[in-house]
Amino acid sequence: MELGARLRNARFTAGHRGGSGEPLLLLHGFTDTWRTWELVLPALERRHDVLAPTLAGHAGGPPLGDGPLGDALLDGVERALDEAGFATAHVAGNSLGGYLALKLAERGRARSVVALAPAGGWAPGDESYRATLDHFDTMQPQLERLAPYAGAILATPDGRRRAAELMAERWEHIPPELLAHIWHGVVACRGMRVLNEHARRNGWPLDPERVTCPLRIVWGTADRILEWPRAAERWRDAFPQADWVELDGVGHGPQLDLPLEAAELILGLSAP
Repeated sequence: MELGARLRNARFTAGHRGGSGEPLLLLHGFTDTWRTWELVLPALERRHDVLAPTLAGHAGGPPLGDGPLGDALLDGVERALDEAGFATAHVAGNSLGGYLALKLAERGRARSVVALAPAGGWAPGDESYRATLDHFDTMQPQLERLAPYAGAILATPDGRRRAAELMAERWEHIPPELLAHIWHGVVACRGMRVLNEHARRNGWPLDPERVTCPLRIVWGTADRILEWPRAAERWRDAFPQADWVELDGVGHGPQLDLPLEAAELILGLSAP
């Protein structure tokens, strides 16, 4: 089936589990799906029993439900942990998933956390995060309008570069089908607008003193969504004990940009 047809017939699933060893939970970012971890799974599953769920309100994930939105994503992740039989797990998350990983640590369910460009790091009074949220409001309808032409766009090197540029500076190794899936995942993210509005009203509350597990925070200096170092200022102050790793010239999603190095950074904390 040609790429355009695969995009039009995209299928989204609730998650992935594979491998053996100590439990490892992988949490994707806003408008993404569990498949953002596809390129690092082979390395991680050699050392871990890996669970990668799709978040509530996202393509393939459970609905957000009618309860309080503040805990909907995190409660859904905890249900996934419970269903997998994991009382606790090592946790790695990207962007929104990085923030949720920190929240799981706050709840005492993380053995360790590797947060890749975690959301919510803006310093008090810094309103620049609103521009990031505005970007998602415009990105979804733009990608929806272009979706009928995605096959043709992704068939060219320049088209693949442009499709990947918000997440990765290095795009040549990312399969076009995975780029197509990520594209359509944004379009099919049912909870995008309501989650965006919730973030505008409530921000990203967290009690850093309750995050006591080993912690590594990883940021690419070429991040186009959460720009380094400004977007990390709050977390720098909140977690002086964290192991901070700066990846020169790497984008917002190290698991896509440099999958081998991203896997090593996760394993270096979860399976030393």
